[in-house]
Amino acid sequence: MATAPRPRTSTREPGELGRRLAAWLGTRLPGAEVTNISVPGSNGMSSETLLFDIDHPDTPVRACALRLAADPDAYTVFPAYDMPRQHRVMSLVAEHTDVPVPRAWWLEEDPEPLGAPFFVMARAEGRVPPDVMPYTYEGNWLHAASDAERAALQEESVSLLARLHDQFPPEEAAFLLPRGTGSPLRRHVDAQRAYYEWVVAGLARSPLLERAFDRLEEIWPADEGPAVLNWGDARIGNVVYDGFRAAAVLDWEMAAYAPREVDLGWSVYLHRFFQDLTVNFGQPGLPDFLRRDDLERRYAELTGHTPRDMDFHTLYAALRHGIVMLRIAYRQAHFGEVEVPADPDGLILHHASLAAMVQGTYWNRV
Repeated sequence: MATAPRPRTSTREPGELGRRLAAWLGTRLPGAEVTNISVPGSNGMSSETLLFDIDHPDTPVRACALRLAADPDAYTVFPAYDMPRQHRVMSLVAEHTDVPVPRAWWLEEDPEPLGAPFFVMARAEGRVPPDVMPYTYEGNWLHAASDAERAALQEESVSLLARLHDQFPPEEAAFLLPRGTGSPLRRHVDAQRAYYEWVVAGLARSPLLERAFDRLEEIWPADEGPAVLNWGDARIGNVVYDGFRAAAVLDWEMAAYAPREVDLGWSVYLHRFFQDLTVNFGQPGLPDFLRRDDLERRYAELTGHTPRDMDFHTLYAALRHGIVMLRIAYRQAHFGEVEVPADPDGLILHHASLAAMVQGTYWNRV
């Protein structure tokens, strides 16, 4: 998927969205015009993003991005999209930390104007490491950067996590705790089990994903550690970089109240996903970039918290990513872009690395 033509993600037409957006904006800024409408082409498979400019003489608002709940007619990646929750998380991060998040201008909870709730935020200028084609592939700006420049971006990126986890008051994130019983980590995993059941309802189940859930229980951390605000989709593909410094941290729809290692494990694994994919296609990728041991060591230096049970947390990240990949593959089948094989595990792009993690052999070979 990361190297194939971009799968369909919506039944909406950007021009029509732009016209409806302009009508809505007229109720907030009479006389304002919406111009330069575009859709990001390289990132994002869940909620929709629309980029546009505002032309109005009496407002500082100019370059904007609209974050719109997923199209319910497009076989959504997640069962629910809580735009007020995302808006609240971003506002709180801006209030309590120095992590750069875009200023959120307007939240619209009424689905009538655009067909779903949305919010409008300031658009940061800069570059984003692409998902398609992955930033680990030759030919993009990050791959072409020098070792020193990539090291600076890596330092900046791990610092974002460290600052978020250290600066944000944990009690302010408790509203993100899923319903249920048990610790924040237990509730987080239980929510992922529920998500998996939603993905496979009426469809073929994944033996590999179910083995991964069983393996998590076998290696469950003896000391889970305190819960903090988790960014959720913590990866460099969700950061706008000005040069090699972070200008804006995006995509908070997976924000959670969980141990630090949930975020860190996701950061480690999501890079490995792209790196492994690149190697499998015959390119060297970026083998010295965002390495697990380097990220763990630097995170510990910045926070004083030594990451623990990272075999658990990287397996958990690979499992969570596998559920998302399975849902996206089923969406492709829904739109006639792929056929479902007899073995549904074949729909999970990283099934080989996930199986190795379940067996406990993956990190011995990288």
